[in-house]
Amino acid sequence: MKQYSFFLLLLCVITANAQQDTAMVKKEDKRYSLHFQTTIISQYHFNFAAPYSGDNSLQPTEPVRTSFSGTAFLNYKPFANTYIVFNPEAAGGKGLSQTLGIAGFPNGEVYRVGDPKPKPFIARLYVEQRFPLSNRKEYVEDDLNQIAEITNTEYVSVLIGKFSLTDFFDDSQISHDPRSQFMNWSLMGNGAWDYPANTRGYTMGAVVQAVYNDWAFRTAITTVPIEANGPELQFKFGKAMGLVWEVEKSHLFQKDAARFSSVHAGIFWNKAKMGNYQQAIQNSGGFSPDVTDSRLYGRDKWGYYISMDNHFGKLHHFIKTSWNDGKNETWAFTEIDRSFTTGLQLDGELWKRKNDRFAIALVSNALSTDHSTYLAKGGYGFLIGDGKLNYANEQILETYYSLHLHKNIFLSPDYQFIINPAYNKDRGPVHIVALRLHATF
Repeated sequence: MKQYSFFLLLLCVITANAQQDTAMVKKEDKRYSLHFQTTIISQYHFNFAAPYSGDNSLQPTEPVRTSFSGTAFLNYKPFANTYIVFNPEAAGGKGLSQTLGIAGFPNGEVYRVGDPKPKPFIARLYVEQRFPLSNRKEYVEDDLNQIAEITNTEYVSVLIGKFSLTDFFDDSQISHDPRSQFMNWSLMGNGAWDYPANTRGYTMGAVVQAVYNDWAFRTAITTVPIEANGPELQFKFGKAMGLVWEVEKSHLFQKDAARFSSVHAGIFWNKAKMGNYQQAIQNSGGFSPDVTDSRLYGRDKWGYYISMDNHFGKLHHFIKTSWNDGKNETWAFTEIDRSFTTGLQLDGELWKRKNDRFAIALVSNALSTDHSTYLAKGGYGFLIGDGKLNYANEQILETYYSLHLHKNIFLSPDYQFIINPAYNKDRGPVHIVALRLHATF
């Protein structure tokens, strides 16, 4: 905790001295933007009923767990419509039960890296080139990985390097960022999209986007982990790779600037050296199956996701659904084969707290028949497995209040109620409380 306290103290000092009134900045093109963020989350779950536990179970009793992350966001524009993004990051701390035992894990800021000490790494390093499609322009404010400039609103973009696919796909203004919004993995994005990424959530590849009027079309081809949820990435065309296609329609049903909807719909197809659940059961000879014994290059997982944001002035609503075939093992994100989420956000202006926010969401996660049968027979994935399974959908309620403390510093108490953790009716329910401190400058 000494490291966290030092980072927090340093952040507050720099923020107090470096923050400037953006209203006084002239609307002119800049060559770069530089920002920082830090997030500290402490979580605790109350004791719960668990007649049995397995290697990947959420532990019935454990102490408070704390995670930390700090990121620098540098975006540099060397030429017109050319951007270089560099994000060094440090992250550390622990998740509950070593980040095991719940498919919709309650802290989107923790990773399954084993070592709790903060370690630096490169989160993003990519080059983007935009090709304007029209002369329509707008002014965009300086922000994280965004330069203050007058820029084309309609363009084709080609991006190559290291990034997170969720930077560009499956976006939501209400339920997307665990550093400032909902913390649960199921609410960071669509849970059944097993999006290609290493253990920390990043991949390498290329993204092509076409933005015209209120439409956007995106596609990406990326690396995938060598091992399920592993730190190292690989690309073998036709054998180990990730593909995703998305269409976005923004400003749907628009009445004014504060009342409109937006829709994202995507299809994904991943190939890797995956194991097959049915094959693992057949190979087990009546013993507990091990999906890793059936791995072969070229196996795939495909599915879709659809999400919709609805803005009604100071009230905001979202709804998401996703599905994957669930035949081969989960490879990158989390063990969810079907997911449905919905929720509401209320802006603090409603109670005269302009920068505060209250939000609540519901989640229902499910598995394919092959996947649930594998777990019921004693199999393990990389995230869940109680040794046996009395199957039911994993259901989650999350609510948080974001309290604006000073400038860009926010404190958020958070509560999550989880029924059937890891799809097991025999365990839980689980009550989880958390406190998040988040700051940007």
